[in-house]
Amino acid sequence: MINNVLDFLYNTALTKPDKTAFVMREDSYTFKELKDEVQKIGAALADKGCNKEPVIIFMDKHPKELAAFWGTVAAGCYYVPIDSEMPGARIDLILQSSEAKFIIADSNNIDKAKSLANFSGEILLYDDLTAHNLTQDDTAKLEQIKRNAIDTDPIYIVFTSGTTGIPKGITACHRSVIDYAVSFAEELKLDENCIFANQAPLYFDAYIKDVYPTVMFGATTHMVPKQLFMFPVKLVEFLNENKVNTLCWAVSALTIISQFKTFNTVKPEYVNKIAFVGEVFPTKQFKIWQEALPKCEFTNLYGPTETTGVCCYYHVNKKIEDGDIIPIGRPFKNTGILLLKDDGTEANEGEEGEICVRGTCVTLGYYNNPSKTAENFVPNPLNRNYTEIIYKTGDLARMRDDGNLIFVSRKDFQIKHMGQRIELGEIEANVDMVDGIDACCCVYNQEKDKIVLFYVGTPEVKELSSLLRTKLQPYMLPNFYRKLDAIPLTPNGKKDRNLLKSMM
Repeated sequence: MINNVLDFLYNTALTKPDKTAFVMREDSYTFKELKDEVQKIGAALADKGCNKEPVIIFMDKHPKELAAFWGTVAAGCYYVPIDSEMPGARIDLILQSSEAKFIIADSNNIDKAKSLANFSGEILLYDDLTAHNLTQDDTAKLEQIKRNAIDTDPIYIVFTSGTTGIPKGITACHRSVIDYAVSFAEELKLDENCIFANQAPLYFDAYIKDVYPTVMFGATTHMVPKQLFMFPVKLVEFLNENKVNTLCWAVSALTIISQFKTFNTVKPEYVNKIAFVGEVFPTKQFKIWQEALPKCEFTNLYGPTETTGVCCYYHVNKKIEDGDIIPIGRPFKNTGILLLKDDGTEANEGEEGEICVRGTCVTLGYYNNPSKTAENFVPNPLNRNYTEIIYKTGDLARMRDDGNLIFVSRKDFQIKHMGQRIELGEIEANVDMVDGIDACCCVYNQEKDKIVLFYVGTPEVKELSSLLRTKLQPYMLPNFYRKLDAIPLTPNGKKDRNLLKSMM
């Protein structure tokens, strides 16, 4: 039984040592090369007394960053990825919250790491760690560290935005990542023949969907340079040049391609499997993908970082028509979903309830933040016999009669306006169906009690306003409209509602 994520890499390095694992531009690692780097880093960290503690990874996206992740795990520690382009104030908050004593930086970021005013620990250059001369004693030490580890030990901390402005460090363990990776790969029928194009930044948990199947099966992952997402035609050409056949991407990354009519110029020739996640896929954009790739298998994924990435899936096995809603589907194996009403009782079929998740996918909570952890990681109110922790997602859904979940909205996207309860997601869904609309986002100014619609597309404000009067109840109509060149996105590819609120 696998109880340590390193087993995936170590096993594959034995069976497929010379196969290419990860590629970034001209740089690449075979599985054996990757394992060797991981063990050198692990031994070097262990020599410094680093044990059962967080290690900051301050590096550019590259296969070396993955080696730093797993090298940290080999030392019996857990990695904390930081985006090198983060504002200094946010980095300071993460350093303060994690209380890390070590930073691993690459040559591009070592000077920036040394300039961090509020870090008093040791800064380690990646190249120095991998220059470590691995001895038999080192190998024995690493084996002992691995033998002493258990599957509920932490593997990483991913920091996401907090409502108070203080980042929340979500802590995952070996067992949650292993269960997720195995169930995800099984349900999507991934294998060694997969060639992935990694879109997700490595400082978010979304990378697990392509990185871990790669080391599980001995597949290959090409890391997409983020600059390509500004040039959709070149992006698709990149997929074709590398014969990419599997995409696990954020919805926003896929719509970058479809909304700019890229398929009129070039189509992905090899892609036969697409899993999408992050937000609701606008029907109009999804239809473009279905029509361009009629033989491709599409899977809608759902899940917050607190559930180790995703917890539900839905295989889209029919042609989507205007107005259709793509379900978020059913929970993965060994995962349970409860729909709870505000009174703590379970919602009936067709009733809305908050999605609450139970099972090994539920992470360990927020690092060094017991009060916030206690708010969202709570005892299951339906289980009176023993303590069972569930995660309250803050997302509303309802169950269809076929057993598939339909996402409704965020609880905090539900507003009360003109005396009526309104789902901002319902307004957005109707806007998305308007001809000429490429993207939209609805936000609410509570102080002024005003709904503001930001959109990208050809209709002018007057025309769009008139069309929405035929689709929405009067109390749901936006009070203001703003036409933009693009909807701003957060680093993990979701609509940046906070930035849009600042533009109101």
